[in-house]
Amino acid sequence: MAKEYSRATRVAEQIRRELAELIRLELKDPRVGLISLTDVELTPDYAHAKIFFTSMQGEEGVEAILAGLRRAGGFLRRELGRRVRIHTTPELHFVYDRSVEQGSYMSALIDRTVADDRAHRGEDAPEEEARDADDANEGRS
Repeated sequence: MAKEYSRATRVAEQIRRELAELIRLELKDPRVGLISLTDVELTPDYAHAKIFFTSMQGEEGVEAILAGLRRAGGFLRRELGRRVRIHTTPELHFVYDRSVEQGSYMSALIDRTVADDRAHRGEDAPEEEARDADDANEGRS
């Protein structure tokens, strides 16, 4: 069964795709380099759009990127209005998305905890787990 999406979700996704293409191909500002648009949130009346982005540089150059995006906001909004046919072209608000970095941090914490747990149980813990899994599988046969 196909999953149904609301019109707002489809419009937000189209805005994200179009802005990503505009930034990649049309924007000449060197401050706005290697970024990725992760999400777009629209208000119910489509008057405002929060554009979430991540940077390949991490948090280091975020202020410069935000300044470049804000400076190009009028151009991006005008071009978006030409590409996306909706009654109101939303005002664009750019927000740095920390979720990717937070996810990487959490993943590193989990990896470290697993490694510490294995070290605490002894060096042969992975072999013991495999043996326990084999024993459990033999018991099911």
